[in-house]
Amino acid sequence: MIELEWPILLWLLPLPALLRWWLPARTVAEQAALKVPFLDDFGSGESRVVSQPRRWPLWLAALAWTCLVFASARPQWLGEPLEQAVSGRDLMLAVDVSGSMQEEDFILDKQRVDRLTAIKQVAGEFIQRRIGDRLGLILFGTQAYLHVPLTFDRKTVQTLLNEAFIGITEDEPKTSIGDAIGLAIKRLQDQKDASRVLILLTDGANTAGELMPLKAAELAAEHKLKIYTIGIGADEILVRSLFGTRRVNPSADLDEKTLTAIADTTGGHYFRARNTEELDKIYRMLDQLEPVEKDKQYFRPRSELFHWPLALALLLTGWLTLARLRWS
Repeated sequence: MIELEWPILLWLLPLPALLRWWLPARTVAEQAALKVPFLDDFGSGESRVVSQPRRWPLWLAALAWTCLVFASARPQWLGEPLEQAVSGRDLMLAVDVSGSMQEEDFILDKQRVDRLTAIKQVAGEFIQRRIGDRLGLILFGTQAYLHVPLTFDRKTVQTLLNEAFIGITEDEPKTSIGDAIGLAIKRLQDQKDASRVLILLTDGANTAGELMPLKAAELAAEHKLKIYTIGIGADEILVRSLFGTRRVNPSADLDEKTLTAIADTTGGHYFRARNTEELDKIYRMLDQLEPVEKDKQYFRPRSELFHWPLALALLLTGWLTLARLRWS
């Protein structure tokens, strides 16, 4: 769809005709004076013959003027309407990518998968539902780093989450929960008049980093950052060995006490995800605790088109100028 930014300029289209009608006609003497440089238009000698006026230059000049006025009106191509985020919520995901996340104690599509793969699947659906929020992604293991800064582009956040892999931050299987919270505070503290939320997913305890988790939680509370913590991992799995099958707890290192304290200190909530179904249920509960903005605004991307009629007007003007020089 084409739209004019300044359609009022189209009123200039009849200007040449109005000037021709309003301005007085030139006298014969004035015509002669003006036509001196183009004497060949009158023929040679005293018995000159008046040639028939050429009509096509007039039509080309009219077309050039029309193109020039149309370009001045600033035509634009409008794309399809796109949703404009309006909620003002800043939501950061902090995902544990330490070595323990490779434990295959989740079932996805009837297949056993590791914990990070399950998070990618369920969190990806959660991300797509967060229309109106600015989303960011923090990955943490031995170190915590910002993988995706705050953005309204949910597709990019989901893509980069899917590209994350276990051990991306280090070689040692350690976890820096406190540093992940501290990084989230740093990235969100300058955002004014916004609801700040951090969703932290981990399967262990804080074993690395410089900032202790409870101290980080206190700082988060001071900066009005609400933290929802999610403990990942099954309570027990069956392991086969030479001595038969035995039951083991793959989540023995999960520090639920600290995760609960972090959530309580910041006004959030602690969730326990033992399987894919529970993880999906938790994300849907988060949709209710932090509802998506219902009222949406839309905008249409614009592409400028004025250069096309402007180029045509200049081309026609140049052509008429060269033709006039050839006749002179």
